[in-house]
Amino acid sequence: MAVTVAWHDVLPLPTFEGYGIEPMDSILRTDMESGPARQRRRYTHTPTRLAVRWRFTAWEFAIFESWYRHKAKEGGEWFSINLLGAIGMVSHEARFVGRGQAPYRAAPMRGGPGEGARWVVTSALEVRERPVLDEVALEVALSEDIAGLIAALDGLHATVNTTLPGASGWN
Repeated sequence: MAVTVAWHDVLPLPTFEGYGIEPMDSILRTDMESGPARQRRRYTHTPTRLAVRWRFTAWEFAIFESWYRHKAKEGGEWFSINLLGAIGMVSHEARFVGRGQAPYRAAPMRGGPGEGARWVVTSALEVRERPVLDEVALEVALSEDIAGLIAALDGLHATVNTTLPGASGWN
């Protein structure tokens, strides 16, 4: 199913403060009368909940509330948003699930001098599938010196994008 709604660039992404990843359990455990319990995987893809927090200006909060109502259909629609994960900032398919009875909580706070009021919005998002390393990348990560590989890639990037273009007249 293609996601047609996207988090708008006018709105900021969630802050680090209050951000958290909570994978849902995909294992079914059966306790036995004797012997060890049996466990099996119920699902191959389990949703993950993310605790999120935004800090909006008054206008951003007004846009968020309207976007939430009209685009996210009161939180029921899946939407694409860039979120932080183990492999960096990548696009996720998410929807609002909230915490408790409310889909999100908004609280006003004072901004700095000349900023006016700010709004802190907290919620929980359900993510369909968090992007993770595939099995091939995992095998490379487990068998190679990743820090050395990343350093080599950074060096190659610097050489290609700073040294070579100027040296050979590719400008």
